[in-house]
Amino acid sequence: MLRNKEIRRFAGLFLLLTAVAGAAAFALTGPAGEIWTIVLAACYGAAFLVFTGKRYERIADMSEQVDRILHGQDRLYVSGEEEGELSILQSEIHKMTLRLREQNEELQEEKERLADSLADIAHQIRTPLTSVHLILSLLESESDKERRLVLLREEEELLARVDGLITSLLKLSRLDAGIVVFQDEPVEVGELVRISLRPFLISMDLHDICVQTTIPKAVYIRGDRDWLSQAVQNILKNCVESIGDRGFIKIVCEDTPLFTELRIHDSGAGFSQEELPCLFERFYRGKSGKASGYGIGLALGKSVITGHGGVISARNHPDGGAVFLIRFPKR
Repeated sequence: MLRNKEIRRFAGLFLLLTAVAGAAAFALTGPAGEIWTIVLAACYGAAFLVFTGKRYERIADMSEQVDRILHGQDRLYVSGEEEGELSILQSEIHKMTLRLREQNEELQEEKERLADSLADIAHQIRTPLTSVHLILSLLESESDKERRLVLLREEEELLARVDGLITSLLKLSRLDAGIVVFQDEPVEVGELVRISLRPFLISMDLHDICVQTTIPKAVYIRGDRDWLSQAVQNILKNCVESIGDRGFIKIVCEDTPLFTELRIHDSGAGFSQEELPCLFERFYRGKSGKASGYGIGLALGKSVITGHGGVISARNHPDGGAVFLIRFPKR
């Protein structure tokens, strides 16, 4: 305790004041007054030292507990003593350690998720690259011109899929890092749907998929047209793959004073109940094993929509097929 410079200064000042008070008491009342003054000062000094010592003991105990927490102890002991400055300080330290522990657990979970994601990414990229290497080895020994052309087309498709995967992963990483700045402009819903459908028109025509849209005119949402069209395209891609041949996609827009909702209903197989909570998770490809994608499209779409303040959900339609609900609150 005496190592504290403030305590040493106080002790010196206290002794000086005691000497001055004792001298003054001796001059005014004689030796008896001086003795009583010194006794009272000594009692006060002793009480102060005892009280200060107790405070230093509590501070040392708190310091030791914090040190144990920093070295991995599971809990911090908080005494149930009366209110006071040290009790308040101890309570705040307890809150801080709890928050630090929560953040540490969150970081650990995030680290595990990152490791799982990296493993998934490596697996997703390795699979088509393995096929590319196999095709290259076949090309070396293949002499038939038509067969070589077929193998080259397969290789181009595989490389295009890898390129699409990497592009989607880069977009997801930019969204996760928070470096994407969405444009804030009015986007007409009908135009957004037309732009989103454009890449699938030929495929839907070949597979006899009918598109029905019910969208009021002059309905607008605010956001980034390019990113929103990417999100809707990913949902439509899932619908087209689910339908296969001969089916329909119904797109309905509902505009209310509180929100603008876009419903996309397909005539595909729908989802099992155990799939519904996992649909928007990254790299989730369903239980059927028939999915041709990498399980990124819906996750990317959700990130874009939630980044615009909207919400997205999916359910099975009572008449069959899947329904995606996208809702944007009015701003």
